[in-house]
Amino acid sequence: MEPIAIATWPFGVAACKETVRLLLSGVTALDAVERGVRVTEDDPDVGSVGYGGAPNADGVVELDAAVMCGPGRRYGAVAGLRDIREAISVARKVMEQTPHCLLVGESARDFAVSKGFVPQKLLTEQRRAEWEEWKQTEAAERSHDTVCVIALDCDGSLCVGTSTSGIRYKMAGRVGDTPLIGSGLYCGNEAGAAAATGNGEDIMRYVVSFCVVEEMRRGADPMSACRSTVQWAVSDDPRMRDSMIAVLALDPSGRWGAAASREGFAVAVGGGDGVELVPIPPV
Repeated sequence: MEPIAIATWPFGVAACKETVRLLLSGVTALDAVERGVRVTEDDPDVGSVGYGGAPNADGVVELDAAVMCGPGRRYGAVAGLRDIREAISVARKVMEQTPHCLLVGESARDFAVSKGFVPQKLLTEQRRAEWEEWKQTEAAERSHDTVCVIALDCDGSLCVGTSTSGIRYKMAGRVGDTPLIGSGLYCGNEAGAAAATGNGEDIMRYVVSFCVVEEMRRGADPMSACRSTVQWAVSDDPRMRDSMIAVLALDPSGRWGAAASREGFAVAVGGGDGVELVPIPPV
C-alpha cells in the first residue's frame, strides 16, 4: 500500500510533510497524524491552532482537538482545553487510556497534567495585542481555520486528527465541530475518513464528516462524496455561501477529495512524490 496524507489550508503543508515523512518510514497512521498535527499546534504563526491560537472573548485560549482511527472506529477528543498546547496528544490519551471519548474544560486539563503534560502560557503577545484591539469594537469574527490531517499507512489503516482554537474571540466555553465525532471528523477503514473545517455551527448542523464517509461507504469516490455533501448543505441553507464549510476525505485505496462552499480553501496532498498544495474551487 502506497501511503498518502492530506491536510487543510496552506499552513497544513508542513503538517502534511511531517505526516508523509513518517508514513514512508513505516510508522502507523495514528502516530503520523499525531506528529503532523503537532507541527501546526507548535507553530505560533498559525493564529487558529495550538500555541499562538486565537483567544476567546475573555482573552483565554481554549483548544479543541480529536483523533479517530479506522480500525475499530476508536475515537478520543478534548474540548475547551486550557494551558496545554499538545491538544491532539491529549485527545489520543483520552482514546487510549480512558473508557471515555471526550473530556472537556478543567477536567480535560487535569487529565492532561496527570498524564505528564506541562501547563504553559498559550496566548502570545501578538495574539494578546490583537485581542486588546478587538475589545475596542467587539466586531463579529469569522476566523476559524482548523488543521485537519488524514493519513493512510502502509498497512492500509486510516486515521484522522483535528485541532483548533476555534472561532476568534468566541464566547468562553463555546465548542465547535472540531472535536465532535461525525461533524469535525469521522473514520472507518472499510469506507474512508473525512474531516471538516470552516463554520463549526454549520458543520455540526449537517454532520458533514459522517455524511461524506457514509457516501463513500455506499460507493462514491471521495471527490464526489465531498462535493455532493457540501452541495446538499448549501442548497438547504444558502447562507453558507457567505461563510465557509469545507471538507476533505481519503478512501482505503488512497483516493482523495475535497470541497468547499466558497472560494479560498486549499488542501495539502502528499505521498512518495512529495507534497503539493491544491486549491479547491467552490461547489
